Amino acid sequence: MTKGTGVRLERLTKRFGRVVAVRELSLEVAPGELVAFLGPSGCGKTTTLLMIAGIYRPTAGHVYFGDRRVDPLHPRDRDVGMVFQSYALYPHLNLFENIAFPLRLKRVPADQVRRRVRETAELLGIGGILERRPAQVSGGQQQRAALARALVKEPQVLLLDEPLSNLDAQIRLSARAEIRRLQRELGVTAILVTHDQAEALAMADRVAVFSMGELQQYAPPDELYHRPKNTFVAGFVGSPPMNLIEGEFTGDGFRAGGLRLALPKAPTGRGWLGVRPEHLGLGPEGLPARVLVVEPLGREAIVIVELSGHRLQVLVPEDEKPAPDAEVRIAFPTGALHYFDAKGRRIGPE
Repeated sequence: MTKGTGVRLERLTKRFGRVVAVRELSLEVAPGELVAFLGPSGCGKTTTLLMIAGIYRPTAGHVYFGDRRVDPLHPRDRDVGMVFQSYALYPHLNLFENIAFPLRLKRVPADQVRRRVRETAELLGIGGILERRPAQVSGGQQQRAALARALVKEPQVLLLDEPLSNLDAQIRLSARAEIRRLQRELGVTAILVTHDQAEALAMADRVAVFSMGELQQYAPPDELYHRPKNTFVAGFVGSPPMNLIEGEFTGDGFRAGGLRLALPKAPTGRGWLGVRPEHLGLGPEGLPARVLVVEPLGREAIVIVELSGHRLQVLVPEDEKPAPDAEVRIAFPTGALHYFDAKGRRIGPE
């Protein structure tokens, strides 16, 4: 399979009546890259994917595959493969015919159909069950068949609309690793839509975070996690999410109600202080707090504490978790804090 083409979106906008689903979106996907569109329901990520596929026409803006503008083209002329959340397999056809369907539509010679279906199915580990119908195979095998049907066309762009959400948790973990391996091996450009931030961070080269139809940040997973651009990204990316405390920066510290922290080189004015749960410390030193809830996670535990009227989440090893109602002390490491202004925009530290 040839290496995929790059995708470029220029000021892409989609309106449904008075509702703006996507507003002036511009971004680029490099050839052979896997990009995830991440955000809550109704944020515009699937609408954007459907405009790339040609199922929706943009209200304004353009879509390019490489140097070729494709937004005026019919979906069949865009050279894309698409995998839907429901898999959309034909129940009366066996897996072979489901995978072969797009090739039959293009009137590919029968010997080429057989060869390409067999090769793609073997690549995905379903070569031995091609005579079965969808109802006779597992959900994971149906997902692989849907992926094979998209890949057998040898598309330049692969579009994945929440393809793993119907799978059991254990199968989902292995399936996302398999899709990532396959995408890298084939070199196809891929765009994944998901609301699961763990899935996006694990699979994607870069992640586009959406909210209310607008792009919030577009960056590699590490940058999203360690340098979120605003409080939305900070609170959405990460599990458990970042603690955000609204208060006032004083130039040499931060205060919010009864909470007082000394912070060298802090900004001034109203804003938000952010800290990841794993960066807060439970120990003999720090500010006094009371444990409200302890949530075991196996090797770790989430400890929810109340500190000067603020509820914070602290991630600790399982063998260090305190008891509910215990009095503890919380340490804020100054090297792992995030500063945001009153509008939620990142202002440091740099």
